[in-house]
Amino acid sequence: MQATRPTDTRVSVHLHSPQNEAPPHPGAGWTRFVCISDTHSGIFRLPYGDVLLHAGDLSSYGALSQLTRTVDWLKSLKHPVKIMIAGNHDVSSYGGSSLAFQLIQYARTTVRSLASAGLYYLEHEPLHFTGPSGKVWKVYGSPAVPVHLDGAFQYASSTEAKAIYQRIPEDTEILITHTPPYRTLDKTRKGQHVGCQVLASRLKKLRHCRLHVFGHIHEDAGARVDGVEGMHRVSVNAAVPLSDNIVVVDMHD
Repeated sequence: MQATRPTDTRVSVHLHSPQNEAPPHPGAGWTRFVCISDTHSGIFRLPYGDVLLHAGDLSSYGALSQLTRTVDWLKSLKHPVKIMIAGNHDVSSYGGSSLAFQLIQYARTTVRSLASAGLYYLEHEPLHFTGPSGKVWKVYGSPAVPVHLDGAFQYASSTEAKAIYQRIPEDTEILITHTPPYRTLDKTRKGQHVGCQVLASRLKKLRHCRLHVFGHIHEDAGARVDGVEGMHRVSVNAAVPLSDNIVVVDMHD
């Protein structure tokens, strides 16, 4: 896993691992995002940050016990804001593709709601939250992926994909999707780029998007930084199963 560090003084990207600790939080006026994906019911050692972003595949195959394990782990973490989406492995045991039903059923059995623990689940929807300095960050989360074998939240045509990604507000600053966009950290072991071309096209119009976090393609985990409309956009494939590294992104408000 590699991270490309920009020259822009408003953003910094680090890799956190037992051998390579992230530097101290940069302080007032900055928000630290800790990015993970594809945990598949596993529990990992994470660095502290202001915001934890989980880009899907919370479970291995959508069993409620697996989701409960992941949600309990996320709830226990000290990050003030924790935002998660689902992925293609989060197949509903109840016959539908919506993970929300299972999460709601689980939440009903707990004393505290998910939101009261600072944990938010997004399924094709936006969320605004206030960072430590008072800045309001605009987030959007979508679990959708191009169709591949059996799984949840999959689309089979560009028409379906356009309908899904057109819903992303143009003022989105933090985008969380399960699939990568085409030719951005989406290369398989066979050397094929399997990210979504429609999502890549949509990102060209999201001129306020400063951070895009995704997963799905485990073997191309990492981060890169591109210049977009006079700013730097950080793209993070946050899949953790094949690496001990966790991507940490510091952004100046």
